[in-house]
Amino acid sequence: MKIWPGAPYPLGATYDGAGTNFSVFSEAAERVELCLFDDAGAQSCVDLPEVTGYIWHGYLPNIGPGQRYGYRV
Repeated sequence: MKIWPGAPYPLGATYDGAGTNFSVFSEAAERVELCLFDDAGAQSCVDLPEVTGYIWHGYLPNIGPGQRYGYRV
């Protein structure tokens, strides 16, 4: 799964019609993983590649509304 740098704002998960930008604030994190869950509950994780002013962010093409996700910090 290829993740792009994305944008720091807006915070949260934002779908743009082609993919989703993920953005979360953490001043203390040394690493942030985005974990995606399929319908069976299996997970796949990718590191958020960029940090801008304590905001970790990344963009995944072809990820849309209804995708279950979480962060591991």
